[in-house]
Amino acid sequence: MSTPHPNQPWKLLGANAREPKGNQLLAALPDAELQRWMPHLECMELPLGQSLYESGTTLSHAYFPTTAIVSLLYVTEDGSSAEIAVVGNDGIVGIPLFMGGGSTPSRGVVQSAGYGFRLRAQALMQEFNASGPVMHLLLRYTQALITQMTQTAVCNRHHSLDQQLCRWLLLSLDRLQGSELIMTQELIANMLGVRREGVTEAAVKLQKAGLIRYARGHITVLNRQGLEQRSCECYAVVKKEYDRLLLRQIV
Repeated sequence: MSTPHPNQPWKLLGANAREPKGNQLLAALPDAELQRWMPHLECMELPLGQSLYESGTTLSHAYFPTTAIVSLLYVTEDGSSAEIAVVGNDGIVGIPLFMGGGSTPSRGVVQSAGYGFRLRAQALMQEFNASGPVMHLLLRYTQALITQMTQTAVCNRHHSLDQQLCRWLLLSLDRLQGSELIMTQELIANMLGVRREGVTEAAVKLQKAGLIRYARGHITVLNRQGLEQRSCECYAVVKKEYDRLLLRQIV
């Protein structure tokens, strides 16, 4: 387990991100439940590209990102991949643990480096099986995540690459502090399941429109409202469902 640098400026949702409440799900837990978890939560560094679990393997931990973003990817037999969802400070990586599967055909990879907490599978299952606030909160989050997955499938099938990139940028921004993402075009192409040339063309269009600035793997959003207007309805559908299911539990 890696420990954070003491000078790392972790500020998120009014809490220091070295604290569990840097994750919105953990922040939404009643105090009694959170206090039971505290001795079992491990703060750890999540470096870019780290695999948290692989396809078909049994998950040993659940992860609660605070400043990192994790991409849930489906990988085909020939090695190509496509993103089915992103998880950041809004949620948990490891829903197969409490949904009864224990494993999944997808893989979880850190797409934006940062920090988070992990909890052993057994500890999570004990709380979930108690059928209390933890179970209800995790099931609501799972419904929101399923909405993101299904909307991603629809978006990738029916909407332009420009719109897909806008949706992806907005979803990532919602899970980060600030307006800058450290992300190469090659990695974005792998996430979206498209050719790198297509991402380059789409990024150039957004840059010419004054919506983003892209240089050496850094994407800075200059006009979020413009991205939202240029995006398809998929981003708004996902955000509305997340807010409906979870936001009232967090604020």
